[in-house]
Amino acid sequence: MKPLLHTTLALAVGLCASLSAHAADWPTKPIKFVVPFGAGGANDLVARAVAEAASKQLGQPIIIDNKPGAGSVLGSDIVAKSAPDGYTFLAPAGGIITNPLIKAKMPYAPDALVPVVMMAVSPSVIVVPADSPYKDLKSLVAASKQGQGLNFSTAGTGSTPHFVAEMLKVGAGAKLQIIPYKSGSEGVVAVIGKQVDATSEASLVVLPQIKGGKLKALASTWNRRIAALPDLPTAQEQGFGNVFIGHWSGVFAPKGTPEDILNKVNEAVNTALKSPELRARLIPQGIDPVGGSRADFTKFLADEQKRLAPIVKAAQMKED
Repeated sequence: MKPLLHTTLALAVGLCASLSAHAADWPTKPIKFVVPFGAGGANDLVARAVAEAASKQLGQPIIIDNKPGAGSVLGSDIVAKSAPDGYTFLAPAGGIITNPLIKAKMPYAPDALVPVVMMAVSPSVIVVPADSPYKDLKSLVAASKQGQGLNFSTAGTGSTPHFVAEMLKVGAGAKLQIIPYKSGSEGVVAVIGKQVDATSEASLVVLPQIKGGKLKALASTWNRRIAALPDLPTAQEQGFGNVFIGHWSGVFAPKGTPEDILNKVNEAVNTALKSPELRARLIPQGIDPVGGSRADFTKFLADEQKRLAPIVKAAQMKED
């Protein structure tokens, strides 16, 4: 047994030394950010903008690789099972927290992906048709309690609009009939066409429709006002303390990626998010740059999971 033990120890020591040396030289080739959604959405836009700016800090291109499917699980699984060499990262959204709460089984272990940095958040905006009689969130909730209630479109089970609707139902007693669509964009079109009474969607998606006079904004759902809509009160400001969620995006790495590399990526993204050029690109679209330490992001994720789990249970959210 001793020769085998010595061989195993030697291999482990050699691997650690190799990773350490690799981290010191990193990066020596292009880096990949896997976005578990199709091109053109809020998550994709943020990842591309941040990747372009962060690549200047790292001295290597950061390539965006779109891998949509299974509610973002497909792309997440690919990264979770990738080599932890610092050349493959994941740029997901809230599904990385909510999918394990909703789905009966996940293809990768809970600790297979390591938080690196939060990039930005596109707060949700609760919207109604432009000529709707509702002037604020209170009037919408009050109207929902009358008769058969109101119809609220979502992007499917576990989507951010779904969570907003359930938060209103659980915390405020709103009577909302959930109408699922294939995407948030379709749900917004349904509001504009008056097929449903309201929805909640990323500021990036609804901002042009609000400014174009096709939608009326009643509240944002983050813990601070949107820079691009400074006069719009948050749901919390209007007395709905439990309505807090946004379309956030972050960076994760496969478990085992060297600490030095994780720290370098965190630093590069933070520097990028502070640049006037990137901020001028994101903020007018309703996207607020965030950044912060790895510990900050880890705490945010833990708090989100703790806060959203009871809503999943109360709403009996299950995989479609």
